Amino acid sequence: MTKSKSILLIGNNGQVGQELQQILPSYGNTISVSRPTVDLTQPDTLRSIIRAKQPQIIINAAAYTAVDKAESESEQAWAINATAPLILAEESQKLGAFLIHISTDYVFDGNGCRPYQETDATNPLSVYGKTKLAGEQAIQENCTHHLILRTAWVYGNFGKSNFVKTMLRLGAQRPELRIVADQIGSPTWAKDIAAVIGEMIPHLSLDIAGTYHYTNSGVASWYDFAVAIFEEAQQLGFPLTVENIIPITTPEYPTPARRPAYSVLACGKISTLLGKYPPHWRQRLREMLKDWG
Repeated sequence: MTKSKSILLIGNNGQVGQELQQILPSYGNTISVSRPTVDLTQPDTLRSIIRAKQPQIIINAAAYTAVDKAESESEQAWAINATAPLILAEESQKLGAFLIHISTDYVFDGNGCRPYQETDATNPLSVYGKTKLAGEQAIQENCTHHLILRTAWVYGNFGKSNFVKTMLRLGAQRPELRIVADQIGSPTWAKDIAAVIGEMIPHLSLDIAGTYHYTNSGVASWYDFAVAIFEEAQQLGFPLTVENIIPITTPEYPTPARRPAYSVLACGKISTLLGKYPPHWRQRLREMLKDWG
């Protein structure tokens, strides 16, 4: 696909969306929208913007991502994560546009012990995971030209809150932190997710349509991730008072939503397509902190 392609980015104010907004003009004529211009809980406004813009590529970087709040705000989560992708799929199919949609490791139950392949059975534990899976299925069933990109443990320079920013805020306030050590995944920099979406745009065709996994390489627990954040931040001169980080179990930190204990995603499929493997999460964490600091 050439630079003359028109791209509609939905959700340009999120962590990945803001990164995409910076790079997409290199790949095509880009229009970016988010609330209040488009409200994903209002199907008519979503249909109207797509029909008005007539894009050739639609990228959905918007989602309801408050995992615990989704348990009590299920109606809103279903509207944004399931119904909106259905509408995007229907409108994309009518236009003949290619739909790129970001999904999550939370579609799996985490009972496995090896990285999840794209073809592995899904079994979400939470409302968030169930709504994201429903969004995937709506796209698969209603849009021929689609690319679903599952990712995990996303953090970045943009957005109000993510695990890295939360740890740095708490690490500057408290001498001791207790962090869950029995949930395993792959921390992933939002900038890398945006970059890989950009890299896939020239390859978009029916031949590569389908579901892909993309995270940074390597695995960690939330405890491992926190320790790495503080080690890297200390070297870069971030203000920290934390001295003790205590590993705890999931039952010791109860949350409204159940989370997968092991949600590492296998990234071989996308690595083969692009001819390279994702960079390691620790290296990318260091780069993010340098950018942010």
